[in-house]
Amino acid sequence: MAVCDFNMRFTFLSAGWEGTTHDAKVLAHAVYNPRHNFPHGPQEKYYVVDAGYPNRRGFLALYRNTRYHLPDF
Repeated sequence: MAVCDFNMRFTFLSAGWEGTTHDAKVLAHAVYNPRHNFPHGPQEKYYVVDAGYPNRRGFLALYRNTRYHLPDF
């Protein structure tokens, strides 16, 4: 799992999980394990995450089965 900022610079990386591990488990482990020092954002901001992740405080998942095109924004 990798986290990057709006300048496309990596701010967090978690590697070593098996490919069959669910995305939500990797995220929960990174967020709730204090030794990882996960960069939590301000309360009024969200991380935009892939549809495979759950919506939870500070994380906003995209709609499933919807294609997003950057030029539309």
